[in-house]
Amino acid sequence: MILDMAIALLTIFFGAFGLLAPRYTASALDLEPTTSTMGLSELRAASGGLFVALGAWCLLSGSDAAYFALGIAYLGAGLGRFTSIVIDKPPMQKALLFLAFEWIPAAWLLW
Repeated sequence: MILDMAIALLTIFFGAFGLLAPRYTASALDLEPTTSTMGLSELRAASGGLFVALGAWCLLSGSDAAYFALGIAYLGAGLGRFTSIVIDKPPMQKALLFLAFEWIPAAWLLW
């Protein structure tokens, strides 16, 4: 359970970057700004608030189902990342590092 909680805290921590520092997050993810701020809005929502809320719910509820859902979220993120590795050929070292940060927590939480 301690590792589950650590994963939830890391989820909140990384989500906070997307929520509170979307320009930094965009830079770390090699995302390019456009003439609109809609990309910042998407980072705050999908890479920020979503993960902050999911991690927080895991900690607040302590529910096995909540941690399982967090594992599913990481599994899905890793599926998207793996698909990108195969199709898009992103910078491999960075993509594999991010994939590890997605699939290792997924494996643990779904085990």
